[in-house]
Amino acid sequence: MSYWDDMRTRLLKSKIHRATVTDANLDYVGSITIDENLMDAVGIIQYEQVLVTNITNGTRHETYTITGPRGSGMICINGAAAHLAGVGDKIIIMAFGDFEKEEIAGHKPKVVLVDGNNKPVSSISERTSAYRDKVTRSVKNL
Repeated sequence: MSYWDDMRTRLLKSKIHRATVTDANLDYVGSITIDENLMDAVGIIQYEQVLVTNITNGTRHETYTITGPRGSGMICINGAAAHLAGVGDKIIIMAFGDFEKEEIAGHKPKVVLVDGNNKPVSSISERTSAYRDKVTRSVKNL
């Protein structure tokens, strides 16, 4: 057995793709508030660490999630990170998980593409070129 056999590998677990920022609250303590329906759709839980990448301006930051009102479409960047995203910016929200070697082959992240109102338009859970093609087609249709 090698040293590497005991290691876990961090993989993408959940992704909300092309969400639109609906609010930015500089005076809040921190975090990102996300519509609970979206969190449920991809398996993100309250207080989970996420990486937020801003498609509009290229910034990225890590924070934790807070559950927003169900069905509201809310995506609110809170605290200092509000300097990194403005209302209307398109962002990607990703959560990662640590997997054992045996779990990697069967792993498929939960990915939801959303429209301009942060309502799910499609869900993807493949790890192949078909996944990449479906994301490209879906984004072109937004």
